[in-house]
Formats: sequence, C-alpha cells, structure tokens
Amino acid sequence: MTRTTTEAGHDERLRRWRLVLGGDEADGTGCALSGTDAAMDGALTSLYGTRAGTGARSGNRSAGLGASAPSVARWLGDIRTYFPSSVVQVMQRDAIDRLGLSTLLLEPEMLEAVEADVHLVGTLLSLNKAMPETTKETARAVVRKVVEELEKKLATRTRSTLTGALDRSARISRPRHRDIDWDRTIRANLKNYLPEFDTVVPERLIGYGRASQSVKKEVVLCIDQSGSMAASVVYASVFGAVLASMRSIATRLVVFDTAVVDLTDQLDDPVDVLFGTQLGGGTDINRALAYCQSQITRPADTVVVLISDLYEGGIRDEMLKRVAAMKASGVQFVALLALSDEGAPAYDREHAAALAALGAPAFACTPDLFPDVMAAAIEKRPLPVPAAD
Repeated sequence: MTRTTTEAGHDERLRRWRLVLGGDEADGTGCALSGTDAAMDGALTSLYGTRAGTGARSGNRSAGLGASAPSVARWLGDIRTYFPSSVVQVMQRDAIDRLGLSTLLLEPEMLEAVEADVHLVGTLLSLNKAMPETTKETARAVVRKVVEELEKKLATRTRSTLTGALDRSARISRPRHRDIDWDRTIRANLKNYLPEFDTVVPERLIGYGRASQSVKKEVVLCIDQSGSMAASVVYASVFGAVLASMRSIATRLVVFDTAVVDLTDQLDDPVDVLFGTQLGGGTDINRALAYCQSQITRPADTVVVLISDLYEGGIRDEMLKRVAAMKASGVQFVALLALSDEGAPAYDREHAAALAALGAPAFACTPDLFPDVMAAAIEKRPLPVPAAD
C-alpha cells in the first residue's frame, strides 16, 4: 500500500520529537532510530544526556564525552558531519559550559578539530596564561583564522563609511561645485526661500574637502577586558586594526581591568593584540579613562570609545567627572555596553543613566552598526542608538 503524504508527515514529526526527547521510555513517540539518525542521537546524547551534563532525565541519554581530548575530538568531528556550522558552534559552547571542557582546549589535537568562532576565541584568550607551549601555536592559528574572516567581513564597509565621514567633516566655506554639500547648504539658506520662484537662494555655500593623507581624527578605543566582555574584546581588536590601517585616523587601543595596558604598538596585527589581553579580573574604568585622557592632544578632533558593562570597581564619581571633562573639552565620547551580536549584557544601569545624563548614552552595538556609530561621532552628529526593547 502506498504511504500517503499525511502519514509521511506524521512519521517525520515523530522522528524529530524522538531526537528532541532523547528516547526515554516515557517520551511517547514509540519511534526507533537507525543509520544517520542514530548517529545524530548519539552525538546529542554525549552532550545532553544525564551523566554528560546537568539534566535530570533518566533513560538512554547518559553516555557523556569522557575527559579525554581524543574522544572529544572524535565527537567534534561527528557533530560537524551531522549538523550545520551554526548548530556546531552552539553545541561546542554548550560542551565547554556544561561539561567543563575548557582545560581540554589546551591540547593541540582538540583545537585542530573545533569549529572556530568568536566565542571560542574568547575562551582561548581566557586560558592564554595557562596554555602550554605545545598548544600556543595551534591556538594562534585558530585565533588568526577567526580574525582574518572578521577582517574580510568588516574592513571594506568600515573604511568606506569612515572615509565618507572624514570627507564630510572637513567642511570648507568656499567649496568648488563638486564639493558642495547641498543638504547642509539648503538647510542653512532656508531663510532665503523665494516662494514666487519656488527656490532657495544659496547666499552661503557649505562644502567639504576631500580627505588627504594627513591625520584628520584621533580615535581611542578603551576596552574592558573583564571575562564577560570576551566577544567585545575580539571585535574591538579587529576594528582597531582596521582603523589603524587608515592614514587619516590615528588610533590608540587601550585595554583594562584593574590595570591599564596600551596595545597601540601591536595594532598592525590584531592577533598580537588579542594575546596581549588577559580576560578576567576586576574593573577600574576611572583609571583607564584617566590614562586615555592623558593621551588626548587634540580634543576637538578626538573620539573616545569606552566598551564596558560599566560595573565600576574604581571611583564612580571620578569616572563621571572625567567623562564630563572630556566632553566639555570637545571630545566625542561613545559608551558601548557591548560590541557583539549577543545583545546587551548585564550592565550597571545606574552608571548608564549617569552617562546618559552627561549626553553620552550607553548602548549595545552590533559589529554591523559600529561603522555608522563611528561615522556619526566623527561628524559630530547624534549617534544611531538602537531602539530599546
């Protein structure tokens, strides 16, 4: 008898529920798995079974991965065979979190098997000081692969967006025709509107010059390297390298916890920057901003970007006074709670509100939005703050 479409659909739903529920006696599907489905179920069992993690279920899912790099490496190979890359990355993060496999990332054979992503880079950086010499070169290769992919994705748009902003910020009062900024010119001359001719008489032309090879703006990236900011540290380091490659922007990169480290000299290689960070520890934003403030020589042409969840372990009032002083001197101050695709982290809402009262709203920024945020800061326009959820 020919199976109907309805029956086939019903069987497919049972199959999917069986994979989700894990085959406990009470799962109610009555569905047996074989072939690829059984192998997929085994990979899921190894991670999400009772002995593997924290689950309370009883039944078949209890295999676990075992505490050896070879068995984990085989499991990593299996999940890359059966699941798409995005799912593999989620399962890897779950394996590290649920099973405490961070120490196994210190072994070369496991590193060679992982699906590299921003989150894995963050984990490797947090293990940097404990990493044996035999693993460091493999770890650097993993980090470099992710960094190069991010640079390829982010660099072109960042450079083109900021080059346009630099051009527009270099306004001139007697522009050539091709350099006239017609939008600003019309707005500046609306008082000269002649209704009988339905036109605006442009008594004053506003234009912008083309950015030359000289430095037009200075950017200071001040990055919180506490453990919760791992993905932000990765993205900020890549953006720092991209900005440093633009001759019209002088870029400084500073990382901090309770100490402050200036990594500007390593900006030609973001991998060196990342391995110069030390994720974890406390936070002293005030000390970091004090250092950044001491490096500013052209406040009216400087953008300071603080990337932090704002949990201040230093002197709160002094931190806010420094922000107010920088803004009063002409510095464009940007406060980002995160620079990642993960959304806003937990953050100090009191400090965020205090910064907003100073005219420096604190918000989470995705890598795609960052070039637009920087362009607005360079042009001294309102920042494109995402709408709150």
